[in-house]
This record gives sequence, C-alpha cells and structure tokens, in this order.
Amino acid sequence: MVTTGFADDDHFHDECGVFGVFGHPDAGALTALGLHALQHRGQEAAGIVSYDGEQFSAHRGMGLVGDNFNSKEVIERLRGHTAIGHVRYATTGEVVMRNVQPLFADFEFGGLALCHNGNLTNSYQLRRQLVRRGSLFQSTSDTEVIVHLIATSLKESVVERLADALRQVDGAYSLVALSQESLIGLRDPVGVRPLVIGRLGEAWILASETCALDIIGAEFVRDVEPGEIVVIGPGGLKSIKPFDYASKRFCVFEYIYFARPDSVLEGKSVYEARKRIGRELARENPIEADVVVPVPDSGVPAALGYSLESGIPFELGIIRNHYIGRTFIEPTDQIRNLGVRLKHNANRADLEGKRVILVDDSIVRGTTSTKIVDMVRRAGALEVHMRISSPPTRHSCFYGIATPERDQLLAARFDIEGMAKLIGADSLAFVSIEGLYRAMGVDYRDPAAPRFCDACFTGDYPIPLIDAADGKVSVQLSLLTETT
Repeated sequence: MVTTGFADDDHFHDECGVFGVFGHPDAGALTALGLHALQHRGQEAAGIVSYDGEQFSAHRGMGLVGDNFNSKEVIERLRGHTAIGHVRYATTGEVVMRNVQPLFADFEFGGLALCHNGNLTNSYQLRRQLVRRGSLFQSTSDTEVIVHLIATSLKESVVERLADALRQVDGAYSLVALSQESLIGLRDPVGVRPLVIGRLGEAWILASETCALDIIGAEFVRDVEPGEIVVIGPGGLKSIKPFDYASKRFCVFEYIYFARPDSVLEGKSVYEARKRIGRELARENPIEADVVVPVPDSGVPAALGYSLESGIPFELGIIRNHYIGRTFIEPTDQIRNLGVRLKHNANRADLEGKRVILVDDSIVRGTTSTKIVDMVRRAGALEVHMRISSPPTRHSCFYGIATPERDQLLAARFDIEGMAKLIGADSLAFVSIEGLYRAMGVDYRDPAAPRFCDACFTGDYPIPLIDAADGKVSVQLSLLTETT
C-alpha cells in the first residue's frame, strides 16, 4: 500500500503540470526536460505526445518523469518538431493508466492530443448528458469530457470546436493541445491556473511555470491571459479571446505553496512573495523566541522573511530527506508513527534548550504538524510556537487541487486555540487574509482592488460549483469506480 496519501503527507497536493513545444527538432526531449521541472505539480503519472508531420507518437506511464523518460530509445520514439506533455496528480479519476494524459483522439479534422491542469465543476453533469447522447468514455478523468464536447461540436476548425466546447464548461483549467497544424494553449476566463509562453530560438514553448522554461534555456515572453486562446503554428502565434470578460482570480495558493519558488507567475516572483508573507506573519504575530525554524522545504522562504522581520536567527532545525521516493510499507500504527522521520529529522544542535518558532505554509488535517511539534520537543526545545504563512484553511478546493473533505480540515473543526492544543504547540498563529493580500501588494479592504482565488480560506468560490451543489459528486471524487 502506498503510504504517501493525505494521512501521511499533510499538505494540499499539487494539481498537474503541462508543457508544450512547437518548432524544435528535439521537441520530445525538451518536453521531457520541461516535465522534470514541473515534477512538483504531479508525481503519479507522466506522458508525452509528439507529432512529426505524418503521425502522432505517445509514451505514458505511472510514476515519476525520470521513471518513464529515462532512455534514449523512449525519447527517439517521440519523433517530430512539436510535442506536449503532462505530469499528473489525480483530482478526478483513479490513478490508472487510462487516465494518464495527454489524452488523444482522432476527430473528423484529424488527431488531437490534450492535457489539462485544473478541475471542471460541472463535469458530472456534462458527462451524463454526453453518455445519454451516445458518447463512450474511455477514462474517468474530467479532461475526457472536453474531448467529447469537441467531438460533438458542429463548428468547423479545431480552435472553434475547442472554444465551443469550453463555453459549456465551468471550472478552472489551463489546457495545452496538439493538432496536426498547431500547438494550442488556453486558460479559463478567470485565470485560476497558470500558463506561460516562452521562446527558444525560433521555437515556441508553453508551460505551467517559468521554471520549466529555465531548464531548457527558453526566454519568458508573457503569461497566457485569462480567457485567452493562443494558437501557435508555422506563421507564429495568434491570440483569440472568445469568452466574455470576467474578473481575474488567480489562485493565491500558487504563491504560498504549489509553484516552485524559482518561478515567476503573473509578474510576481514566488520566492519573494513567500518571503513577504513571512514578514507579514512576523509583524502580525510576534513572540519572543531564540530561533526561527522552517518546516522544509515549503516553509523555508516564509521562515526567512519571518527571521528578517523579527530579527530572530534563522536555522535549519529540521532536515529533510529528499530521497525517500514512494514507500510501499504496510502502514501498521507503529510504522505510520515513524513515517514523519522518513521525510524529516530534528537537528538537535539547533533546537535543544531553545524557544523555537516553527514556520510552515499551511495546516490541513494537522497530522504532520502534530508529529513535527512532537519531534522538535523530543529534540530538547523549551517552547514550540507554530506560525503558518497562510490563513486557516477552512474550505475544500474544487478547482484542481486535491484536498480533503471540509469536515477533515482542522481549521473547519477547531478554533485557533483548539488547533494549538491538538498539535501540541505552545502557541499557533496564521497570517491574516489582509496580511496575505498586503504581501501580494493588494489592499484587501478595497472593493475595487484585484482579487485572488482564495476560496480555501474564505469560502468565496469565483466559479459555480455545479456538481457539488447538485449533490451528485463530492469534492474531487471520481466519476466511476475502478474495478481492475
């Protein structure tokens, strides 16, 4: 049994990553490299589809990018000057091969490969309608709903069919598609999920984050705008905006946790944003202590910011083991209780006899926080004060982040004092929603100021939750039960 689920890894799980190349003879190899840079966005499966002007080639597999694209033979089979790739963490559909993206289908206009970062909030409803009309589904992924909507569209061109399909969809999505003529990228009208454009010589690149451009030496051009379709072909890049205007609501959790710290999203450095959040956290929640310690790795930039603002020394009081991979040890209670030590170990020399401020990005269920606090105490800390660089997470995400049901979120069940008692900390504090926005350069109190998607903190969902409101599907559950 895999022991890297929510019970063992108490964070929101990254969603997915997409990457595409047009106009380069090594498109398949570049896509594999790009997926390596996006590995943090999904570790369950990886896939690439390429096109050489005559036929599409594909390679998909369960596990990490390095497990699947680790030989010259595999890369050489991905022939062509254009390719798209995907890394997956399942938010809908089971972790099985038939759900591994990119999905591919032959249409009236030719072949089309498609990969998706996000989550459709009316996929159950659409799927029922499509099945009644005769569609036969091959996967349990909500991405296949888009494939069938394209197939049943009466529009002429690939792009017109894609736009027509997405006008019927509610949800958050960044999509990369590959046809026989072009590479296509697009974002949902409010721009919840990221997608960027790059250039590598004469080649064009699409990627979930700028760190994937860096790994191949590509130059950042710009973000794909919310509600924009970019069509890249032999004549260059064409921009189409087929959707009605909607206020932008980029996911603020990309800055807090999901994106790699060396990425720049929507014009903001993720690393600098996390440091600024840490400074706000220190201003809002000061306390006397001897050392600021991050919960690695995601807590490091915020802890640096906290240390700089408070003047309290920063130390790596917890060391992370980066090489554990997946473990298939049977999770008996005894083994499960030792599980946190697979990833983290206390650095006793910097903790013993100290009043410690632990900085982490979030608390979801509280299971890992409880173990970390206990570990730091066992290393001799006199006091343990937990500081969190996000507001309390009281609501589930329906937009492509794998989260527990709301009744399993610690902040939805307890007040701050109750949470502190449960995890065993001497004190617990979170950055406020106002402080989070200040760190992002936005006045939260100004009704005219721009907003992020902050639904996991505030419950303000910017996109209708059709399936959830209908009571047919609970958050992030599969549409079918896998039996094989």
